[in-house]
Amino acid sequence: MKESDKPEWQEQVERGSLFTHTALSKHSAHINEIESFLYGMIEVMIQKGITSPEEFQKVVAKVREEMFQKGEVANAGVALRVDHPQEEEPIPVNCEERIPICKAVCCQLEFALNAPEIESGKVKWDLGRPYFIRRGSNCYCSHLKQEEKKCSIYQDRPSVCKKYSCAQDARIWKDFEKMELNEEWIAENIQEHKMKFQGAPMFIQEEHVSSYEPEPEEDPGEATS
Repeated sequence: MKESDKPEWQEQVERGSLFTHTALSKHSAHINEIESFLYGMIEVMIQKGITSPEEFQKVVAKVREEMFQKGEVANAGVALRVDHPQEEEPIPVNCEERIPICKAVCCQLEFALNAPEIESGKVKWDLGRPYFIRRGSNCYCSHLKQEEKKCSIYQDRPSVCKKYSCAQDARIWKDFEKMELNEEWIAENIQEHKMKFQGAPMFIQEEHVSSYEPEPEEDPGEATS
């Protein structure tokens, strides 16, 4: 589908999502700067004997556990794949013979797309979980022809699919040569894909608000906006 053939709603959703993810990246850079400042301050405190590494790690572990229990751990859930050179060629697989047994289960595995695949506009990504390959409620890739079990964008399929071979994937086959499927792993890990709300509190609970108030300066001078 050409870029101009996209429905307006899809273009707007993609533009909005890309804007959001760009903003998240900027905030991440800001967080990294704050982390650098904190780590530097901690190192100075340890060097001056104000605290010890053991004491500090103990406190950090306690705070980390409290944040996890309260659901305060930040996670944007955005993934972008970075490919590395593959030295070995993938082992050829006789897919036509195996599909009646495996039901193209490899097309139910999830993975993130890389930047060129996203920008090409030929591969659909999950708008609710950027930038993972888009899958249907049955976990199958949205590009799979359900009846034929064939890829509808075969020539433009992600590089992960081009490099993948189930020949040595123990998740799929207990015994590749005997075509013995690993039904236990599949049943446990390939499940119906349902929409899931990632909860976030709309209001900050009173007990989580810091009671610290800075002391007024002696000569604050003029306020600036």
